[in-house]
Amino acid sequence: MASILSLDIGTTGVRALVVDSVSGQAQRIAYRELPNFFPEPGWVEQDPLEIWHLLIECLGELVESGIERPVAVGITNQRETVVLWNGKTGQPLVNAIVWQDRRSTSICEDLIEKGHQEIIRQKTGLVIDPYFSASKLTWLMRNNVVSIDKDTLFGTVDTWIIWNLTGGVEKGNHVSEPSNASRTLLYDISKRSWSGELKAIFDVPQHILPKVQPSASNFGEITGTPFGVLNSTPITAVLGDQQSALFGQACFESGSAKITFGTGGFLLMNSGKTRPQPSEELLTTIAWDLGEFGGVNYALEGAIFSAGSTIQWLRDGLGIIGAASETEALARSVDSSGGLTIVPAFTGLGSPWWDPNARGLITGITRGTTRAEFARAAIESIAYQSADVVEAIKANYKEGIKVLKADGGASVMDLLLQNLADYTAVEVVRLKNSEATACGAAWLAGLHEGVWNSLDEIKLLLKDDKTFSPGLSEELRAKGSSVWKDSVTRSLGWEQAR
Repeated sequence: MASILSLDIGTTGVRALVVDSVSGQAQRIAYRELPNFFPEPGWVEQDPLEIWHLLIECLGELVESGIERPVAVGITNQRETVVLWNGKTGQPLVNAIVWQDRRSTSICEDLIEKGHQEIIRQKTGLVIDPYFSASKLTWLMRNNVVSIDKDTLFGTVDTWIIWNLTGGVEKGNHVSEPSNASRTLLYDISKRSWSGELKAIFDVPQHILPKVQPSASNFGEITGTPFGVLNSTPITAVLGDQQSALFGQACFESGSAKITFGTGGFLLMNSGKTRPQPSEELLTTIAWDLGEFGGVNYALEGAIFSAGSTIQWLRDGLGIIGAASETEALARSVDSSGGLTIVPAFTGLGSPWWDPNARGLITGITRGTTRAEFARAAIESIAYQSADVVEAIKANYKEGIKVLKADGGASVMDLLLQNLADYTAVEVVRLKNSEATACGAAWLAGLHEGVWNSLDEIKLLLKDDKTFSPGLSEELRAKGSSVWKDSVTRSLGWEQAR
């Protein structure tokens, strides 16, 4: 039985998974938690060498378990995170600046004031926001944190991992693909190339940028590990984590949509081969480039910055729960949040608000508020943020969303998915495949190598787990939405007003 190796480098953890060719599901998983550092308020960093070393540990664990040589490797990764390193020494020039980091807010505000928003939206499908890579790069250069020279290389996390896996300083391939490149604010998603105009706006030199090739293509062979069973295995698929989840949920047709709950929450809808018109509320991004297997698809995206991190905050920040798994039971111990609303704008708000200066807000506390109401309000906040995105998609895409597929860690909570169905008035389906992100990259790698011969074959790998139908009256839905949006409005511009 053939197998594919999937490498999933997320925001809070690094995983290596063995996916078999019969079921298409992960059979073995090795995991290591990835530390994040917060040197100043709003700053989020990771150690690139630690990312690499933790990945090697995961691979070592799988090898020790006796895996056979995989047919291919697929990689999926946190997007937008900036890694800079010296190509001659292999040493990072600075800690990785994570997608959640907000230190470049003032640079973004300055670019907006100078009138660059529209040209950037037209070329990239994105908005000017610290979330994306380019302003982080500009901040590092303008503040003399790094010195760019001829040996400097830049990449999102996929590029850093591929470079190391394919030989590093000896012969590492400095490459990326469109689903990641389209998140940098430097890539023209219509022309599908790095933009000279955008590079000039952000003062980014061409020579540090990786070569961009199709998401399904040969990125090189593994040579940089101590594991003989893995070396010479081709890397044949790379996708940013949210696009990989879209593929792993088999959202291959225009109008099909998924939402993934990880550290953040990301709703993507496949918009087909025609790029949608830019929107102020939503992002337009490249879903994938299948090369000879189907070319480019675009997607509409709504980005929620705090989903799973809201549950982590209950655990680590407030001590309300001892483990994330306790959240749903605690929330169900009360019938409602008792009027409590939590706006988890810990690092600003994403879609549809796009306000890096928003900050977390709690409204409706009474003397009777307990930790159970906090747990329920936290779950509701994730669903309400998701509903805001669904509403924005409906306003920009007349067909709207008929069915929403859900995956990611928090999707195990029935209460969250029922709230999601109630607040959006859309049917929500949770699939049995709880590893949609990792499997997406593996399935694409397998498609490239002939393990599966078509997208229709890949669809057969999916099995439904549970469906959640809307059960809330329009009157109650509107009332809840009004309270939520009132709280959100109060959180906007908070940091700026201090």
